[in-house]
Amino acid sequence: MISMLIGLWSRYPRFTHDEGWSYMSQPTPRGRRRLVLGLAATGALLLSAVAAAPANAAANDIPAVDEIVSSPNLTQIANVPKFGAFATEASYNSDLAFQGDYVFAGNYNGFNIFDVSDPASPQVVSQVVCPGAQGDPSVFGNLLFLAVDSPRSDDSCNSAAGSVANAAHWEGVRIFDISDKANPQYIKSVRTDCGSHTLTLVPDKAGKDVYVYVQSYSPSASAAYCKPPHDKISIIKVPLDEATSAEVVATPVLFPGGGNTNTSGCHDITVYPALDLAAGACMGDGVLMDISDPLNPVLLDEVRDTNFAFWHSATFNNAGTKVLFTDELGGGSGAICTANYRTNQGANAIYDIVGSGADRQLVFKSYFKIPRLNSPRENCVAHNGSLIPAMGRDIMVQAWYQGGISVIDFTDSANPVEIAYWERGPLSDTRTILGGSWSTYWNNGYIYSNDIQKGLDVLKLDDPITNNARAMAFAELNVQTQPSYPACTTVLRGQNNGVLTIDSGITCLDGVTQNGAIKVNPGAGLIVFDSEVKGSIQANRPSVVSIVESKVKGSVHATGANIRDSEITGTVRTGLDLPVTVTAQARCIAGKAYLSVQARNDHDAAVGIALESGYGERSFPNVASGGNGFQQFTTRVAAVPAGTATVRVTGSIDGEDVTTVVTKDYPGVNCAS
Repeated sequence: MISMLIGLWSRYPRFTHDEGWSYMSQPTPRGRRRLVLGLAATGALLLSAVAAAPANAAANDIPAVDEIVSSPNLTQIANVPKFGAFATEASYNSDLAFQGDYVFAGNYNGFNIFDVSDPASPQVVSQVVCPGAQGDPSVFGNLLFLAVDSPRSDDSCNSAAGSVANAAHWEGVRIFDISDKANPQYIKSVRTDCGSHTLTLVPDKAGKDVYVYVQSYSPSASAAYCKPPHDKISIIKVPLDEATSAEVVATPVLFPGGGNTNTSGCHDITVYPALDLAAGACMGDGVLMDISDPLNPVLLDEVRDTNFAFWHSATFNNAGTKVLFTDELGGGSGAICTANYRTNQGANAIYDIVGSGADRQLVFKSYFKIPRLNSPRENCVAHNGSLIPAMGRDIMVQAWYQGGISVIDFTDSANPVEIAYWERGPLSDTRTILGGSWSTYWNNGYIYSNDIQKGLDVLKLDDPITNNARAMAFAELNVQTQPSYPACTTVLRGQNNGVLTIDSGITCLDGVTQNGAIKVNPGAGLIVFDSEVKGSIQANRPSVVSIVESKVKGSVHATGANIRDSEITGTVRTGLDLPVTVTAQARCIAGKAYLSVQARNDHDAAVGIALESGYGERSFPNVASGGNGFQQFTTRVAAVPAGTATVRVTGSIDGEDVTTVVTKDYPGVNCAS
């Protein structure tokens, strides 16, 4: 495999670096670059990873063999070396997927499953040996999909290496049942033209099926099932109730005119289902697509760049207004992070998405390349990464093979800034060994990296800009199926006094002392991280309520609230609630004690209200929106102790019958004194 990669690399043109080393280069003026510029390049090895480096890192300090260097804010907390059938140098680790407390780590010979419920101590759950490069995994519910882009003698896990010229041989997608993580079962294979270099899951909006976009390339006239032209992708439909019926249902041609001179399919496609968008890194072309009809993706825009040799992968920002593309110059085996290459070669290119609807376009803004030089023995180039869901920022962690892991802030798309990095020194100072971080992704507070040779790394990023990302958690993460997370429209820090009412948007508290209650009106949202709320939190039908690593000195009544690692002193209710404001007060009238209880209907429709106390009950069957149910209960005594009144509210929310019970404490009163 290494010799094949070196062969691919030898066909890439070399450039003399004569402009000095800088860590971010601006584009040269050349106007719109749509379908007018291109640099031909040949095949590439897919490797997915993420890496990082701060702007003040020394550019010329190359670590010693196996020496680890990093910025102070990025620390390795665990490593699981390669083991079992994957322990050899030629058994390359590949991509990663996540589900709950599990990490699925791909390898050219199959995949591992790790339990990371304690990220500092990952535990091996199982190893599935099923050879076939590259072994990129994606997961959906109880299914795991594994990409195979090397011909096998058959589709079994006992197959031998095959030939593209043999029509009986196989490559494509393997499907496993992972309902038992300790014992995954191989249940189905689907052959696809030219195999499956990478794959991307596109969930059906009806929830009945999942589609698999299969990316492959390098057709050959001598191939039995991979002949040119091959300007298409394959789409597999997988019925979720009968995954064994999975089959190819469409092969849309993305480049009817042939694409760039070296384009013969796509290397990778990232979809953003929440926005019906996809970004394709298609060898010689970068494309933006509308996937509102997942079986018929429509190209919205297509760009090329003379500085890009091989469009490799793509990442949207959370707002869907930017795309970061990577250039895998050298196919993943080349030493591109040396002084022989410019800062806009083997780098990232950041584009803004402008316009709307069918008129959306990609507009180039900047390049980014790690500032540190590597040795000629280290394969290093931009590779796969993922967003870190920091409040109000566009931040990405990315792998650069032996260049390590880099974290960049591209909130200003014209001026990306590196804020953290971590890397190992060369694997050897006497020979070239393919290695480094293939995939590096952020998931639920930690960074996971699948190193080609060193195994699974777990790192923790401790930075005031990114720590609040821990307020977000994903139940399942396939980075190429990019999830949407709540975006802060207002970020508060420091101290805030008085009642906080949120009428619209999402207000995020990051390290806030909130002196007063918080009320979230329907449709608005609240995210609380590393904060203290001195008062109750009430939210009815919010877009989101998340309380993480915080203290609330009061009750939390918030529909669908996510509460993690937090201390709540009052009652917690997260089900559907009818909004109501309740007051209760004991008072004296003519030497006698009375208890007044009032409930105001804050719902947008009529409700029933029942007032209950130790001194009687009163019901109001039809209280209009904004109306009140009120009763002054006679106690017939001169003094009453402190107590609790109960209000029961009945009504409907979005057609669902709901009963909300609210209790209200009141102080005692002595009317005889």
